[in-house]
Amino acid sequence: MSEARAAVSQARRIVVKVGSSSLTGPDGRLDEARLGALVDVLGEARTEGREVLLVTSGSIAAGIGPLGLAARPTNLELQQAAASVGQGALIHAYTVAFARFGLTVGQVLLTADDMVRRAHYGNARRALESLLALGVVPIINENDTVATDEIRFGDNDRLAALVATAVRADALVLLTDVDALYTAAPDSPGARRIASVAGPDDLHGIDISRRGSAVGTGGMITKIEAASLATASGVHVVLAAAADAARAVAGEDVGTLFLPTGKAETTRLQWLADAAKTRGGIVLDDGAVRALRGRQASLLAAGVVEIRGDFEAGEPVDLLALDGALIARGFAGFSSDEADRMKGLSTEALGEVLGDAYARELIHIDHLVVL
Repeated sequence: MSEARAAVSQARRIVVKVGSSSLTGPDGRLDEARLGALVDVLGEARTEGREVLLVTSGSIAAGIGPLGLAARPTNLELQQAAASVGQGALIHAYTVAFARFGLTVGQVLLTADDMVRRAHYGNARRALESLLALGVVPIINENDTVATDEIRFGDNDRLAALVATAVRADALVLLTDVDALYTAAPDSPGARRIASVAGPDDLHGIDISRRGSAVGTGGMITKIEAASLATASGVHVVLAAAADAARAVAGEDVGTLFLPTGKAETTRLQWLADAAKTRGGIVLDDGAVRALRGRQASLLAAGVVEIRGDFEAGEPVDLLALDGALIARGFAGFSSDEADRMKGLSTEALGEVLGDAYARELIHIDHLVVL
C-alpha cells in the first residue's frame, strides 16, 4: 500500500459522500438494500474507532415514489416538495440501518449561506463537532426543502468538501456511479483509470464534461472541483464507486486518489476563495490593488472608487481592479450603503464625517483572501 493510500486507511476522521444514483434503484426510488450496504461499511469503520460523517443525497429521489412522479422533477417547487416528503424517509432508513451497529444518527440540513456567513458557519461547525463528541454519526444533506436557485450548492460533492474542511477531516471519500476518473469517458476505447492526481497539471487534457445519472445532479466536474477544494485544505480525497466503498475507506487501490495540495488552515478563507457566492463587488484604485497583492494590508475606504450590488456587513464580496479583474474576496465590514458613503475617505476623515464607528478598515486583513 502506498504512503498516500495508507493515510486514507489510517484516517481517524473521515467524510463520506454518496450520490442519489448510488442509493436508488432503476425506478428512481430509494433502494434500502443499497443504503444498507453502505451503512455496513460505515458502521464497521465507526466501531473500529474512526469518526464518520456522511453527506448524503437522496431526499428528492426518496420523494419521487410517494408523490407518484415519473422522474426527478426539474421544477424547483416540485423539487422542494419531493425533498420535504423524501427527507423523512431517508433519515428513517439511515436511523434503522445504523441502529444495527448500536449507533445513533443526527440529521444536519445545510444551505450555502451556512457555509459563508460567519455566525451560521460557526454554528454548523460546532454542531458537527458536538455530534462527533457524543458518538453520533452526522447525516448531512443540503436543505432542499428551502433551497432556492441562489443558495443551492447544486450538488452535494461541494457540500461534502466544505464539511471536510470545516471539521478538519483526514480524508474525504466521494462515492458515485463511476468507479474512477479516466483519461476519457470510461466506455471509450483506450480509456485508462487515473490512479492518483497530485495537482491540476495531472488533469490537463482530461475530458471531465460527462454529467451524472438522470437521478443525480452532479457530474465529474463537480467532483473535481470538490476534490480541489478539499485537497487545498490538506484533505486526502478518494473518488470511487459506491460498490467499492469498503475498499476505498480501507485505503486500497481503487478509484482515484487526490493528494493534498495545501494545509489545514483557516477554512473559511479557503471557502471564500473557492466556494462562496458573493453578494456584490468593491472596485479598488491601483494603490489598493498593490497593497492587497502584497498580502500585508487591510482594505481601507480611501482606496475604494465604486460599490457594486447590495450586501450586508459580514457577507462575502468580490474585490475588483479598475479593469474588472478579480483581485481578492473578503467578508464586508460594512453594508453596501455604508461602504458607498465611506469610499474614498481616509480613516481620519471617516471619523470626522461619519463618526468614530466608521473610522476603521472596510475589510480587515484577517477576513480577506487574495486570489
